[in-house]
Amino acid sequence: MSRVGSVISGARERLGWRKESAEAKEERFYRAGQWQLVWWRFRRHKLAQAAAVVLAIFYIIAAFAEFLSPHDPLYRYKQFAACPPTGIYMRDLSGRFRAPFVYQVVRTRDPETMRPIYKANAEVTAPIKLFVHGSRYRLWGLFDCDLHLFGTEDPETAPLFLLGTDSVGRDVLSRIFFGGRISLTVGLIGVAVSFVLGLILGGISGYFGGAIDEVIQRIIDVLISLPTIPLWMSLAAALPQNWPQLRIYFATTIILSILGWTGLARVVRGKLLSMREEDFVLAARLDGESEWRIITAYMLPGFASYIIVSLTGSLPGMILGETALSFLGIGLRPPTISWGVMLQDAQDIMAVAQLPWVLSPVAFVITAVLMFNFLGDGLRDAADPYAM
Repeated sequence: MSRVGSVISGARERLGWRKESAEAKEERFYRAGQWQLVWWRFRRHKLAQAAAVVLAIFYIIAAFAEFLSPHDPLYRYKQFAACPPTGIYMRDLSGRFRAPFVYQVVRTRDPETMRPIYKANAEVTAPIKLFVHGSRYRLWGLFDCDLHLFGTEDPETAPLFLLGTDSVGRDVLSRIFFGGRISLTVGLIGVAVSFVLGLILGGISGYFGGAIDEVIQRIIDVLISLPTIPLWMSLAAALPQNWPQLRIYFATTIILSILGWTGLARVVRGKLLSMREEDFVLAARLDGESEWRIITAYMLPGFASYIIVSLTGSLPGMILGETALSFLGIGLRPPTISWGVMLQDAQDIMAVAQLPWVLSPVAFVITAVLMFNFLGDGLRDAADPYAM
C-alpha cells in the first residue's frame, strides 16, 4: 500500500507541476509585449525559419565571396574553356577509400566537330584541401590575402570546377558567389527608399485627406502611367557614360525606387482611411498625442502583417528585375558580375545545349526568391494580430 501511495503522490506532484507550468505560461503570454508575441509565433513557422537560415547563408557567401570562391571569378583558364563540372572521387583505382580528390584533366578535341573534350587522367590525382593558397585578393578592400576555403594546390593541371567553366574558361561557381553580392544587395537601398516613401506619403494621404490626399493621389496616377522598361532604358542612356556600370545601375535603381512607392502608398492610404475614425485613434487625440505618433505608433502597427509582406515581396522583385534587365542587356553588363549578367550566356540556345551548366545561376535566383517568399509568409503570420 505504501508503494501505491507513493506512486499516487508522485503523480499528483507531477500533475500539480504541469498545472503550475500551464498557469505560468498563460501569465507570461498575457504579460508579453507585441514583439515578443511576434517572435513566439514566428518560432512555430518552421518553413520560415529554414528560409531565414538559407538567406543568411546566401548573404554570408556574398560577404565572404573572395574567401569562399575556389578561383578568381575573372581569371580565364584558357586550357579549360567550356569544361564540364569536375568529378570528385573518394575511391582510387585500387578500390581504397581516400580523402576527396580529383583526377588530372586532359583536353582533347572531337575530330568531327572540333569541340573540346575533357578526359580524366587516372594516373595523376590531386587532393581537395581546406584553406589552400591560390589567387590573391583584398577581402572587403582592406586585407590582402590568398587563402581560399577549399580547392586543389595545382589548379592549372588538376582544377576543381564544381559547376564547370563558361565559354572562356572562368569558374562558374566562383562567379555565382561574386554575382550574389550584387544581385542580393543592389536593390536593398532601393527597396528601403520606396518603402519609406510609400509609408510616409500613403500615411499622410490617408490620415489627413482633403487637398493633400487629392494631390498625392494625382501624383500616384501619373507615376503609375509611366512604362517601366522604356523609363529604365532612358535613364541608363541619360546618366553619365563615364560612370562605372555598377554606379549607373545603382543610380537608376534609386530613381526607379523613388517612382515605385505608389502601390504601397495606396494600400496604406486605404487602411488609414478605415482606421482614422476608430475609438483608439480618437482616444489618442484626446490624450494629446501628435499626429505623427498616432500614425506611426497606433495606426501603422495595426496592419503590420501587410507591410511585412510588401517589404519581403519587394526584395525578390528587385532580384528578378536585375536578373531580367541584365539578361536583356539593358541592366548590368560585363565585366560586372551578377546572376543576370551570367545568364546572358544562356541567350544562345546552342550554347545552352553544349554548356547546360551555364544555367546554374537560375537555381540560385529561384532559391533566393522562394526563400524570401517563405520568410515573408512566416513574418506575416507572426505579425497578424488574429493569428493563433
